[in-house]
Amino acid sequence: MAKGLFGSSLMKKFWMSITGLFLISFLVVHCVLNAFIFANDGGMMFNQGAHFMGTNLLIRTMEIVLFVGLIAHVVDGLMLFFQNRSARPVKYAYEKASASSKWYSRSMALLGTLILLFLILHLYHFWLKTRITGLSVQPTHVFFEGHKLEDLYGEMKFVFSHLWVVIVYVLGCFSLFWHLLHGFRSAFQSLGLNYTKYKSAIAFCGDAFSVVIPTVFAAMPVSMYMGWVH
Repeated sequence: MAKGLFGSSLMKKFWMSITGLFLISFLVVHCVLNAFIFANDGGMMFNQGAHFMGTNLLIRTMEIVLFVGLIAHVVDGLMLFFQNRSARPVKYAYEKASASSKWYSRSMALLGTLILLFLILHLYHFWLKTRITGLSVQPTHVFFEGHKLEDLYGEMKFVFSHLWVVIVYVLGCFSLFWHLLHGFRSAFQSLGLNYTKYKSAIAFCGDAFSVVIPTVFAAMPVSMYMGWVH
């Protein structure tokens, strides 16, 4: 097996699984926090949650770990993709491949790249403005029980007032759905945890997770654009 930054193909898949499961856990936390907008309280619960996440030392440290994990996941995935391409320079038996695997399982590199592009846009809209350039909305802060909070809810409303942004975010969530549909099960399989006894349970959890998380994420920009939350 070919060697590289992460070792053999087997080790690459192992690290892909570890970093993938770590990113999946982040998706849960991020999804729960963002779902606070559905409290429909003018964004107060969401701003409080965002303030806690942005000022907590442990969370800020994990933010760095998250970036490292994300980069490692992307680099590892691309290395696996090009390694597999070089191992099979001639595309053969396409029909047989289609019969034995789903199209999205063969398109993880493409789906991952689309998600990466979406993440760059997302980081520009929110992370860059909260950490470096400052928010677009005025006033940029709200007050709760004497505490000054960044009005990230107002920033979300501003960003998602543009239809093209909402469309891009929904397409990003759609790509995430397909990526998770294969990646969730694949992670357990690569780690040797996809035992026959638990295979059906893992498949069910993976399918449910792949649907619920992207759907909740996609519902946020749509709800804001349509004025369902305010």
